[in-house]
Amino acid sequence: MSRSPDRLRIDSGGDQFTVSGPSPRLSWRVPRAFAGQSAYELEAAVDGAPLARVTQASGEHLFIPWPWAPLQSCQRVTWRVRVRGDQGSSDWSDPARFEVGLLDSDWMAQWISPVEGADEGYGKRPAYALSTRFELSADVASARLYATALGVYEAFVNGRRAGTAELTPGSTSYDRTLYAQAMDVTESLQPGSNELEVLLSDGWYRGKTGGFRLPSGWGTTTAARLELHVWHHDASRQVVRSDATWTSSRSRIARADLMDGQAVDLGSPSDVRHPVLVDQVVAPDIDWSPAPPVRRIESRPPVTMRQTGTGGWVADFGQNASGWISLADLGPAGTRTIIDYGEFVGTDGDLTTAHLDSVLPEGGPVRFLQRDEVVSAGDGAVFEPRHTVHGFQYARLRRDDGRVIDPASVTMHVVHSDLTRTGTFECSSADLNRLHDIAVWSSRGNAVDVPTDCPTRERIGWTGDYQVFAPAATRLYDVHGFTRKWLRSVRDDQLPDGRIANFSPDGRRTKLNLEDRLARTTGSAGWGDAIVVVPMELYEAYGDREVLSENWAAMVRWVEWCLDAARTHRHPTRIERSADPLPHEQLIWDGTYHWGEWAEPTPKAPDGTPIEPLSDPVESDNGELGTAYLYRSSATLARIAEILGRPAEAARYAGIASQVRDAWRTEFLDESGRTAGDTQAGYVRALWFGLIPGELRQSAVRRLVELIRATGNHLGTGFLSTAQLLPVLADLGYADVAYDLLFQRTSPSWLTMLDRGATTIWEEWDGIDDDGNPHASLNHYSKGAVVHFLHTHVLGLRQAEDSVAWESFVVAPVQHREITWARGSYESPQGRIDVAWRIEGGTFQITVDIPPGSTAEVVFPDGESTTLPPGQFSATRPAPTGTF
Repeated sequence: MSRSPDRLRIDSGGDQFTVSGPSPRLSWRVPRAFAGQSAYELEAAVDGAPLARVTQASGEHLFIPWPWAPLQSCQRVTWRVRVRGDQGSSDWSDPARFEVGLLDSDWMAQWISPVEGADEGYGKRPAYALSTRFELSADVASARLYATALGVYEAFVNGRRAGTAELTPGSTSYDRTLYAQAMDVTESLQPGSNELEVLLSDGWYRGKTGGFRLPSGWGTTTAARLELHVWHHDASRQVVRSDATWTSSRSRIARADLMDGQAVDLGSPSDVRHPVLVDQVVAPDIDWSPAPPVRRIESRPPVTMRQTGTGGWVADFGQNASGWISLADLGPAGTRTIIDYGEFVGTDGDLTTAHLDSVLPEGGPVRFLQRDEVVSAGDGAVFEPRHTVHGFQYARLRRDDGRVIDPASVTMHVVHSDLTRTGTFECSSADLNRLHDIAVWSSRGNAVDVPTDCPTRERIGWTGDYQVFAPAATRLYDVHGFTRKWLRSVRDDQLPDGRIANFSPDGRRTKLNLEDRLARTTGSAGWGDAIVVVPMELYEAYGDREVLSENWAAMVRWVEWCLDAARTHRHPTRIERSADPLPHEQLIWDGTYHWGEWAEPTPKAPDGTPIEPLSDPVESDNGELGTAYLYRSSATLARIAEILGRPAEAARYAGIASQVRDAWRTEFLDESGRTAGDTQAGYVRALWFGLIPGELRQSAVRRLVELIRATGNHLGTGFLSTAQLLPVLADLGYADVAYDLLFQRTSPSWLTMLDRGATTIWEEWDGIDDDGNPHASLNHYSKGAVVHFLHTHVLGLRQAEDSVAWESFVVAPVQHREITWARGSYESPQGRIDVAWRIEGGTFQITVDIPPGSTAEVVFPDGESTTLPPGQFSATRPAPTGTF
């Protein structure tokens, strides 16, 4: 068993190596031979020079503040740790390494922009090549390229691509935050003449955005900024910077848009080079991202490739994902290949994307299209479009000459943030395993630098979607840095009055266009509340108190706006009831725009035809939902204030939360425990948030069960409450109903998705209807939050209430006759947790591996429980009989 700490890390991202700012925070895991840690020693060296050893009596091992002087640009750090505990002193850990990026104050490079011709319009602009030449001697020791852009860029040194990250510098709120990348280019340099080139396209900065494919509003001129630092063996340094000596030209990429696709003419002649434009843009300070980069994660050949009736070829890769294809068979010079991407193939075997079309509010249609084009140079080159990204399972390839395309030359590349997997799950039910798998794929496909709603139609970071999925996300992957990065954009995009934008990064820049239609839909319960809910989830999952501090001001502004909205707006139905507001109505949040539960199952007439909703969200009275979220966020804010050592604010928001809860009960709850809305979603939300008084909780959950049974054991929830539906039922004594819903095969249900061929979670419950027709997005992770229940209840592994960073957890599997075993693991901040249980031969067998720094409570099927210290635990008990 190991006697040295492991998993040394800092709170930063990076591509080929971890890149930090001046004061990173240090984390490690305590050796498994130890029950815990009572002290630690740190050693570090900067550019080979040792720093003074630091010794601290502390059990903390997560997010330890940098204990030495702030670091400087380009420094390279090696550090290690050893700890003391019940087994004495540990061995020293293996050394960990990181580098400091080029800090903003040290950048000397100029912003350079291409000379552009006539503007082809957003979505149709080419990529430009910016380049310079420089001389080097033969004694290069190492070299780092520091680069960023307003737009998407790729960097090349002597024709060799720098780094492995894709779609750099990433998606961000470009008016406030800009990240750079650091790349090791030592091996690409050569004695004598060298070339440094950047390919620059619109990207998220000024390309299309959202379902209506309108232009991003971050800026009108793309630009890049680069510094190449070359260290020689004699300790001298040579720096090549972007400046007025660089030249620009139109590249062979004739069209590049992240949403619409990329067109390349590989045989086009080199364009005339022009001097670049210098410092034509205003950009924020350069920073270094806490998130891992976007990368090509895996590659997949087609499962099938069939010719269509129209002469094209449709490749089915067997999995809906985000990314692109590469094509090696480009044909003779001049051959044009058109590649369309999508999620669905019709009965005729051809690709269709009509279900992803949109209609502008003004009435104009927006046709969905993801199209790449390539014209061959006839030289055996491979086409790979790196200045776009697509959501797809199928690709249709067409050539005007009808020439056959070799299936072996077609490869799907899955592209998304390179997140580390932390949670695994498997059980005896093949259906549940497959459900877990497609939810994981939805999570992956919607993690392209920010958490998106879908990788096809909109591709934007809707706050409500991630607020719902965050607990599942933290279980499946290490999303700490990924989510912190996104939250920074949420703060950047906050409106002046405190509202949280519907999505972030907000390329539509709602905060500057307050009369825009989009601004009028901003400030919805369940969406804006992400600024409170998501940081709290990160704190509980990872133990990072700083994530609460850095979001505190934004949280307060949001909750205060909600309170003001409740005071100053009333829904028309309440005005009709009473011209003057009743006293409790000052805390009923009902008169501003709410998206509502969103995407609940479509009600159907007796003949099975869908019944269209009678009103849109702005007309609906969503006061029950809005006030519930106002209670949750104000109560959570009170908890956060207490954690941050703000007693006055803690008392204030706790008092407000109590008053909001009382107002909700007065307006929406009767003495029998029924809610005014009397819907499945309403009961789930009220029970989960703690709005129902203790004496009425069983009455309320019984009513929830009645509603479920009345639909023939079908769920009736949408985006906001589906994640909590099964846990509420199981925790309040109705595990049988929870499992009836989970194993339901007819629509609406999760298993319907499996039976209709889903490889990712759908946006709508009937994403593919009874007649086989597609609707809305077929890769939307919100309803996939059900996989959290698979971990917490089927496997039975959940963090204990009020525990932080998994310092204590509970293992309490909830039994069902169709599940005879389950196993899974979680790489917690304390260490790896393994759980496995099995029912066999009349006995219930369970094994739990508890890491240092954690304690576990194991609850057996008969209710017996035992609390355990770190180590491995195994036990057998009589198997439960007649479970459900």
